[in-house]
Amino acid sequence: MILGVILSEFAPKVREALNTVHFDSVSVPIAIGLVVMMWPILTKVQYEKLPHIFTSAKIWVHIGISLVLNWLIGPFVMLGLAWATLPDLPTYRTGVIMVGLARCIAMVMIWNTIARGDAEYCAILVVVNAILQIILYSPYALLFINVIGGQETSIHVSYRDVAISVLIYLGIPLGAGVVTRYTIWFIAGKRFLNDKFLPLFSPLALLGLLYTIIVLFAYQGHQILHNIGPVFRVFVPLVLYFIIMWTSAFAFMYYMARKERRQNRFFDYDIAVAQTFTASSNNFELAIAVAIAVYGVNSQQALAATIGPLVEVPVLLALTWVALLSKHKLNWRRLDDSGEGIQAV
Repeated sequence: MILGVILSEFAPKVREALNTVHFDSVSVPIAIGLVVMMWPILTKVQYEKLPHIFTSAKIWVHIGISLVLNWLIGPFVMLGLAWATLPDLPTYRTGVIMVGLARCIAMVMIWNTIARGDAEYCAILVVVNAILQIILYSPYALLFINVIGGQETSIHVSYRDVAISVLIYLGIPLGAGVVTRYTIWFIAGKRFLNDKFLPLFSPLALLGLLYTIIVLFAYQGHQILHNIGPVFRVFVPLVLYFIIMWTSAFAFMYYMARKERRQNRFFDYDIAVAQTFTASSNNFELAIAVAIAVYGVNSQQALAATIGPLVEVPVLLALTWVALLSKHKLNWRRLDDSGEGIQAV
């Protein structure tokens, strides 16, 4: 983070280069980092088990829970926090609301992996949210910013721009992950894939995460330093949002796990983590891209959207350790001895 801010402030040519390298409304440097970050994670997903998973009625119950958390509760929580903490900063408030409307399809894979969540279940939620994001982001932006938010200047979000963003940030690494997994499997066998290749390939995800953090801070570090007052105020609703959404989802899943312990045993820790981090994460890449496309790269809306990941990364990284600690403190072990995570279904 510090390196990114230093580059932004004392190497303006780096900042200018990052601002000019775009494909449509998508930042190429950020896209490279996210693709590299997600590629190893999506290579680990056992796609061959997904058809069997979808035959269970229980998976649809969990998808329904995720839809409620992501598309009903999450946006309204961010809207309320933005208005409660930024009533006199309408432009920054708009940027914060745009972050709340963009449901996560990228970084959640990292948090889920670190917290030992169920990879297959997380992949299902990511794909569902990606499809809904293409359909709902534009009308949601109109509803929450123009209608409910009362902004005088009308906002227009192109379905095409949203689709391109989702295709790049999810489609490319998903395709690369599928091709890599089954190419290695076909050439060298499944045992080599799991025991040799994946342990060597997996650290690339963390390198991609570090690169993405540096690029994000280099991208807007100068703007942050020169607007330090409003920036600190924007931190407040974002920090509250991530903590409230994560804690609420985690507590709900734990409650359901205790309630169902002697019944269908489906709310185990692995699934709870995937559900919790999906609900509390956001697609900052899309929010930044849309804010820049609509309001301009140097706008306060774009700056507020950029602050989103700068808050999300350290807060949710800390919450991954909280999740791991809570698993042991709450004695939240796997509830079904017949399998792991969603594979037990």
